[in-house]
Formats: sequence, structure tokens, C-alpha cells
Amino acid sequence: MIKDHIFRAYDIRGVVGEDFDEEGANLIGKAYASYLLRNNNLPLTIVVGRDGRTHSPVLQKAFIEGVRDCGINVVDIGLATSPLLNFSVCFGEFDGGVNITASHNPKEFNGFKLQSKGAHAIFGDQIQEIKEIVKNGDYYLSERQGEMEEKSFAQDWIKKIASLVKIEGQPKVVVDCGNGVAGAFAGSFFQEIGVEIVPLYCNVDGDFPNHEANPEEEKNLQDLKKAVKKENAIMGIAFDGDGDRVGIIDENGEYYAADLLLLLLARELLRKKHGATVVYDLKATQVLADEIEKLGGKAIPCKTGHSYIENKMLETGALLGGEVSGHMFFADDYYGFDDAFLAGAKLLEIVANKKTPLKQHFEDLPKTFVTPEIKVKIAEEHKFEIMQKIVDFFAQKYRDKALTIDGVKVDFEDGAWGIVRASNTSPYLTLRFEARSNEKLMEIQNEFYEHLKQYPEISGLPSL
Repeated sequence: MIKDHIFRAYDIRGVVGEDFDEEGANLIGKAYASYLLRNNNLPLTIVVGRDGRTHSPVLQKAFIEGVRDCGINVVDIGLATSPLLNFSVCFGEFDGGVNITASHNPKEFNGFKLQSKGAHAIFGDQIQEIKEIVKNGDYYLSERQGEMEEKSFAQDWIKKIASLVKIEGQPKVVVDCGNGVAGAFAGSFFQEIGVEIVPLYCNVDGDFPNHEANPEEEKNLQDLKKAVKKENAIMGIAFDGDGDRVGIIDENGEYYAADLLLLLLARELLRKKHGATVVYDLKATQVLADEIEKLGGKAIPCKTGHSYIENKMLETGALLGGEVSGHMFFADDYYGFDDAFLAGAKLLEIVANKKTPLKQHFEDLPKTFVTPEIKVKIAEEHKFEIMQKIVDFFAQKYRDKALTIDGVKVDFEDGAWGIVRASNTSPYLTLRFEARSNEKLMEIQNEFYEHLKQYPEISGLPSL
């Protein structure tokens, strides 16, 4: 069982038992291996890890069997965050890697994050090629089954990240892993960098009994907010289900959108590497790009999606990148992929070493009114058709002011803007707005809402 829609823009992901099953995982393994063998010859060796979902061990086993049927050797690294998987590919100089994970999605989901050599994401048209291999049964099967061994690179990963930060004192931090796989490594990691942690939901539990492992949604961080204040901690750090996205709470329990966190990281980078390039997604506050340019850096906007950010960084030689969703990418003495553990450690280093509360780091920025990401539901089968109609409408109305590389973003005067795009991982559209006054914010938000109300396929538009 493999349904077409699980082959998404960034990965392969769906509901286990409904969209794909164990046999499907085996065929995806064969197809991934066959994809690698189109441009490479045996012998090849890849690494495969998994998150903490209840069905991940079974799916990983089936996937690995499919890969080995094509003659490719496999190193099973067991439980792994996606950054650990990527690190393993680079550190061990393997020919590719796959993490069995559905990131922040609910417990019934699972999937496959695919990498080639160098931990470069397989995405977009490449994933569609893998889908075609499955549909056509066009597998490169081998008479000799690939070998398998088990190995861990976790300590190498932790030591590498620890070498990139130097945190003074022994600050206290509350760490919320949301019962995701990050909890398997949080204790040893924070001990390595000299931080006292108060663990919150750090036991790995694939049923996610406490809250979604998604730090982008502030509603998931309520327990973390309370714990930070109760423990008089310097900061709260939250990880998503596979440990590649980070969320931050300050000592007063206040939440910060990830584009502001990227701003802090960019400031620190540009202090050391003047003129460095930073890539950011189109939904980020205009303050971010303005601050990067003011500090002598180069700010480059990019289509949303971790694979697109990584690709744009490679293309431009950027040393840092980030998304509003909490993905932070590091190429300054690191491998260029997103790593929430490194992001959390670097942000903690800034706050602890400067002995300045997180909030004060933003006090000199111009005041803007910006919404969080607003997600409205739309059926998967209508999503891209309706999105194209929305793009056509705003692109025609605003012409020179409309950017259409990812949905449509309309730039109004004085830094005001609005964007709507289709999610590539879930059945919804994402909107965000920013302006210098609340009145202007409401005006542009209302304009977008009024147009979206014309489509009965869209539901869940919040009231202004």
C-alpha cells in the first residue's frame, strides 16, 4: 500500500496503515536504493535511523531490507534525531542516509527523510523520481544482498557541537523534548556543554501523551513556560519530534518566533564574519533582512522548506540560514544542514555569556506588528489548485509588488506585507502579515481574508 500523495516536496510522509504500510516501506527502500544506483555503482553504504514512534522500528526494518535487496550496505544507527542522521552521513562519509520519521506530525504519521552523499536532501523532482520507480517497479535488484551493521555516532555528534560553543558558568535551562527522539540525547548533550537542565517530557514516547512535539505552535509550550518561571531558569528550549527544529522561551515565559532567533544568530555571525550571507524564508519579519544588511551582511530570501533553504545556502555560499518554523542551518565550521541542538546551544551561549536577558537583545529593533503563522484548513486534493487561483488573483492585482516564488507575497509600502502559501507537509494554507501599525496590519490581513472567503474549500479562517 503506497498512496501517491505521500511523496511530498521535502520527504515521504503519511498515515501508517492508511497511506502506506510495512510492505510499502520495503518498496520505498528498494526505490531509494535504485535512485542512488542510477548515478552510482556498488559498493555503496548508507546509514538509516529512526525516531521514537511506535511503528518506526518495524518500518525501519522493512525499509532496510528493501535497500539491502539492491546490494547496498546499511549502517543502522538506531534511535536518531534527523541532525544526528545527517551528521552520521557526513562524518562517516557515507553515500546517503535516511531517517524514519514524521517530524512533528501526530502519532499516526510516519515517513522517510532522504539524503544523498554529503547529507544533501533529496527533494522536489527527485522525490517524484522515486515515486515513479515505485509505480513502475523499476528496481535495481542485486543477486548479492547488502551487508548490515549497527553503529552509533551520537557521541561524535555531541562532541562536534560542543566544540562550537563555549558557555560560561553553568546556566539552568528547562528542556522540553515533547516525548520526541531528542529526549534520548538531551541529557548527555547539555551535560557536555556544561549546562544544568530541568528535563520536561524527555522520555521517548511515540504516543506523544503530553503535547505535540511541535515548538512552532505556542500552545505546545505552556508547560515549558510555567517550568522556566518556577525553576528560575535562564531559558526554555523545546525540540520537535525529530530534533531539527527549536523553540525558545525567555526567563519570563515569553515565546519568540524563530525569525527573531535567527536575527540573534546572524548578529553573532556577522560580528565574527563581516559580510557573511544569511538565507531566510519569505515569511520572516522584514526587520531580519534590514538588520542583516545594516550589519554589513547579505540577506537572501528563499522559498519555505528546509530542503530549499539548504540548497540556497549551497548555491550562495551562505554560512547561516533559517525558517520561521524553527529550522536553523549552520555552515560555519559545520555541514550546512539544520540542527536544533546546535541552534539551542548557540542561542544559550549568546544569552548566558553576555549576561543579558533574552528580551533585552531585541529592545533596539524597530517596532512592528506581526502575526504568527496562521494556518487554515484545506483538503489535500484541492490545495494546490486553489493556491494557484489565489496566486493568479494577487499577482494580477499587484503585479510589480507580488512575489510568486512560494505562494504569493505582496509587499505594500513602508515594510508592510502579506503572504499566503500552501504547506507541503500538511493539508493547510499558511498566512502571515506584518506592518508598522496595527491599523495597516488589519487592513492588509482583511484584504487577504476577504479573497480567501470566496473559496468554500478553505475553512478555519480566524476572525480579525
